[in-house]
Amino acid sequence: MSINAEVQKSGSEPALSTIRKFSRRVQGTGLVKTVRGNRYFTRGSSKTVKKKRALKLIKRRAEFKQLVKEGKVQEREPRHGGRGPGRGFGSSSSDTSSTPRPAAPSTLGESTPIAR
Repeated sequence: MSINAEVQKSGSEPALSTIRKFSRRVQGTGLVKTVRGNRYFTRGSSKTVKKKRALKLIKRRAEFKQLVKEGKVQEREPRHGGRGPGRGFGSSSSDTSSTPRPAAPSTLGESTPIAR
């Protein structure tokens, strides 16, 4: 398996910026992740474990669909665009009718002063 990640310096761009650009390109290929994943041997799941996990997932999804039908749970929008209606490659998803998400809690808190 051969992956080429090539970056060329443009004009008066600093060397550090070029190195950073190269690092991003290599990271985008997933090569580092693959190599680190192969660093140690990990035994794969057995067929029985895979089947049990798949059956558990099917059961959980069926239960969730039933709860949605009964109105006990509200169905969420897909997190990453999903394959729901109107979410294909050619469609424009400018639907803003969904409820806005609450703001994420900050790690420092709102009233914490910044020490200098």
